[in-house]
Amino acid sequence: MGSRSRAVATTVAAFVLLIAVWELAKLVLPAAGVTIGDTRVLPRADDSAMPHVWTVLGRLTEPEVAGAATTRSVATAVASGALFTLGLALGGLLIGGVFGVLLAVAMQRFGLLERAALPYVVASQTVPLIAIAPLVAGWGGNIAILGWSWQPWASVMVISAYLAFFPIAVGMLRGLTSPARADVELFRTLAAGWWTTLVRLRLPASVPHVVPAVRLAAAAAVVGAIVAEISTGTRGGIGRLIIEYAQSATGDPSRMYTAILGAAVLGLVAAGAVGLLDVGLRRYRGSVR
Repeated sequence: MGSRSRAVATTVAAFVLLIAVWELAKLVLPAAGVTIGDTRVLPRADDSAMPHVWTVLGRLTEPEVAGAATTRSVATAVASGALFTLGLALGGLLIGGVFGVLLAVAMQRFGLLERAALPYVVASQTVPLIAIAPLVAGWGGNIAILGWSWQPWASVMVISAYLAFFPIAVGMLRGLTSPARADVELFRTLAAGWWTTLVRLRLPASVPHVVPAVRLAAAAAVVGAIVAEISTGTRGGIGRLIIEYAQSATGDPSRMYTAILGAAVLGLVAAGAVGLLDVGLRRYRGSVR
């Protein structure tokens, strides 16, 4: 409970510090920013570029469309988009996690596979996500299975899984190879097979490595889902909402920041969900030597 309380306090303190830095920047920086030659070295600090925090929070209570028959507040729109994106991100995290764990187990079992596949796993993360998203959407549009046609949200989930896959695969592989040589030799002496050694020794020892990897993967899955929604134009999520609010940013920039705030909270929720996994596997925390 103490560590959990410290984590919550640290998160709150980080938000307060960010707000303080934001308002201090508005107070200190020139409204037009600072430009040296043709290069802007400090951003503009006027209300059209950096609205006050209380202005952004005030926009949350306003109707999204003024004069509409059904008035939906900006806060409701942001929360609905964030929940939609969260579902896709968690789905991508699950898919990427399953493939990452299976590949890590296979690479630990077969050294040749590790030497052949690991460089490509690392290299796959150097491809820009903005270039992959249209390809996935285009390829998926040609898929139809038993009458089910590929949906735009499926492309978002696949891209999210692509980003979540890497940290889990690498973290799991490191965890599976972390047991001390003496422990592995003891299992061999007891005539334990590969499966028994995996379940009784390697998997428990991998928990301290996997939990931080899953936390990174969760954040990456959220980022991947948002970027994929923006790249593919998928409606309903926080990514699309950022685009829609950005189109009116010249007249009301604070509304765009409400969507960005929702995306930031979304990342914290995903990290908190991973924290539940950490609590459930806490008894394996001391497995690494």
